[in-house]
Amino acid sequence: MSHLRGLSAGSKLRAGLLVLAALFVLIQLVPYGRDHANPSVTRAVGFDSPRTERLVGEACNACHSNLTNWPIESNVAPTSWLIQRDVDTGRGILNFSEWDQPQAELNRVITAIKGGEMPPLQYKLLHPSARLSDADKADLIAGLTRTYGSDPPGP
Repeated sequence: MSHLRGLSAGSKLRAGLLVLAALFVLIQLVPYGRDHANPSVTRAVGFDSPRTERLVGEACNACHSNLTNWPIESNVAPTSWLIQRDVDTGRGILNFSEWDQPQAELNRVITAIKGGEMPPLQYKLLHPSARLSDADKADLIAGLTRTYGSDPPGP
């Protein structure tokens, strides 16, 4: 750090910004976070109503289906890493496009919705339609309860 002592504050700031810019460029080389594959739908869930399907589409499908619309920021690290992690994790827990596979227990889904964990804050900040009112949450929970009853997920 002794080599920085003789530099002015402006020079130090420019040097710091240059280092940050170089790091930003370097992290773009990390391949994780840009696998925007949407696997095939193996069996779509049979929702109980168009309202439930719409609520799931607005608040859940981006991470809990194979129908993800990848936003532009999903191509730029480190945001791409966060989005990819959320989608991978979401699909691993509950996937409305692979209803022929075991899925999260209904009680777990209801607890996440009631507790405000789903949809997560970072998603709601960028997607206003995912901000569910209390009435929307109640309708979603009731609809998912009926859906799980009439079209249970696979084994």
